[in-house]
Amino acid sequence: MEGSMDLKPIKTKKIYEEIIEQIRVLVVKGDLKPGDRLPSERDLAVRLNVSRASVREALSALEMMGLLEIRSGEGTYIKKINLDSVVTPLTWVLSMEKDTILELLEVRKMLEGQTVTLAAKRATSDDLRELEGALKAMHDDVQTGQLGEEADLRFHYAVARASKNKILVRLMNAISDTMHQSLKASRVRLYEEHATPEILYKEHVLILDAIQMKNDEQARQYMLEHLAGVERRLMNYYSSNNV
Repeated sequence: MEGSMDLKPIKTKKIYEEIIEQIRVLVVKGDLKPGDRLPSERDLAVRLNVSRASVREALSALEMMGLLEIRSGEGTYIKKINLDSVVTPLTWVLSMEKDTILELLEVRKMLEGQTVTLAAKRATSDDLRELEGALKAMHDDVQTGQLGEEADLRFHYAVARASKNKILVRLMNAISDTMHQSLKASRVRLYEEHATPEILYKEHVLILDAIQMKNDEQARQYMLEHLAGVERRLMNYYSSNNV
């Protein structure tokens, strides 16, 4: 199946949309069926003549649309397909995703600015170990070229738990699904800039340093700067890609 796919080199500014469209057409035509395994990310990038970041972005969007299942360590597979969802206009899906991500960042700035302030005052040694573990996982992901959204989410959850405020933890739980998908989609886009993974990691290091020093004002400043930086980079991405 992998060798017979009719994939064509990409020649457009909106690269990820073209990748999505090619895979969608293969599904609609029946060339790709439920259970079929896609070529590796590296192979797709070579065959489509695009960057691996663009492939990763397209696969992430297709996963969120319910078309693909990405199994860690195994590969990417076509899921059981609802053709009505497959032919949904991609521009509508992706624009809705953009709005969701930006709105969530607004909420996170309001919520996590206060949460990290409390965490800096109340974090226990166990909380600090959990934050350090999440940060190490994030560092390992950066070194191996992974998205690192799981470690990112783990870090921010650990900050919420360190606040010792059960309501704040519940609020984080309430937005957990949206936050997880948002982190994944955001990192796919931001990782097109090669320096970004290291920048994001260092921003989390600063937040943890302030918590360890029990400097609540510094922790709040670093958290807000981190979230504002993500928002700014995403807006630049959307602007440059006409999304």
